Amino acid sequence: MTATRKTATAFAGRWRISEMELWDRDAMDLDGPAFIAFEAEAMGEFRFCAVQGWIDCRFGARDGLPLVEFSWEGADDADQAGGRGWAIIEQDGHLRGRIFIHRGDDSAFAAGREVGQAPPRGRRRSR
Repeated sequence: MTATRKTATAFAGRWRISEMELWDRDAMDLDGPAFIAFEAEAMGEFRFCAVQGWIDCRFGARDGLPLVEFSWEGADDADQAGGRGWAIIEQDGHLRGRIFIHRGDDSAFAAGREVGQAPPRGRRRSR
């Protein structure tokens, strides 16, 4: 029996990836705007460059800030890919973290809520 998991309210929604350590804007947006999204039941997805992944999340806190750690599977161009990652929501409301491609690159990233994706009211620092 699998227990239903919930996405931490602080993370819910779609975030626009605005910068990455290894790739510039043109590369990040190769297949459309780079993003990471946290959906219901602790799942989600992301896309940047030619990488697309579906994520399985665990939520908590690090140094008093909301934390998500995730594993992912998907594709890097036409090749099957997977890996892991993490992110925190900083005091300024930006999402910052790192994504790892199994047996490949890893890169820091920063993201902001997409237009129309207001932060939840009464956001707590941790779940």
